[in-house]
Amino acid sequence: MSFLSVRDVVTAYGKIEALKGVSLEVAEGAITCLLGPNGAGKTTLMMTIAGILKPRRGSIRFAGGEIAGRAPHAIVARGVALVPENRLVFAAMSVLENLQAGAYQRRDRNAVGGDIERMFARFPRLKERAAQQAGTLSGGEQQMLAVARALMSRPQLLLMDEPSLGLAPLVVEEIFRIVAELHRDGATIFLVEQNAHMALKVAQHFYLMEQGKVTFSGDPGSLAEDEVIQRAYLGSAKS
Repeated sequence: MSFLSVRDVVTAYGKIEALKGVSLEVAEGAITCLLGPNGAGKTTLMMTIAGILKPRRGSIRFAGGEIAGRAPHAIVARGVALVPENRLVFAAMSVLENLQAGAYQRRDRNAVGGDIERMFARFPRLKERAAQQAGTLSGGEQQMLAVARALMSRPQLLLMDEPSLGLAPLVVEEIFRIVAELHRDGATIFLVEQNAHMALKVAQHFYLMEQGKVTFSGDPGSLAEDEVIQRAYLGSAKS
């Protein structure tokens, strides 16, 4: 059984359908990557799964239960956390306050402090800047904070929307190192990414979305062999 199952999901902005019957699966314990050009509907899908947008029709099942159309806080409570595009940290709040905000729904308050220490151990730069306003961090540090904040809800599924967007190459490598590390620790990750070179190093299954529809599904080997995707995302094609 799929951990996350999206079936025939349609999400629209007014009369414009951004998702036109999207179906895909995310396996438990795997990194599944969604590739696609700007405007393909990738972020719309992530926001629909997270409950920020309501689908016009379709089913989204997580861990056996239907979550389509549920409120965002209810989906977080079910075990799904989103690392949004462009980080969206709480700029006027400190690093520590951002982490505390990530645990706002948890009832095990005594365990939150221990999880914050674990986040500081995983992301040492955040510990150095615990009292610093999040809006003054570098882009890479903000991305680390966005990931750590999401992890504070102890999610079973981590949704990551373009974690490498706008970051310098060395920082991108560090972010993907963190993604791979989370996977080794047992995390299930659904990753939206345009950097196919880096995604190929970490993901076990790929989907391609174009114009609101899934147009490809396969493992890294089949992705690399597909001429259309290779030409569009890897910068080369078979001669």
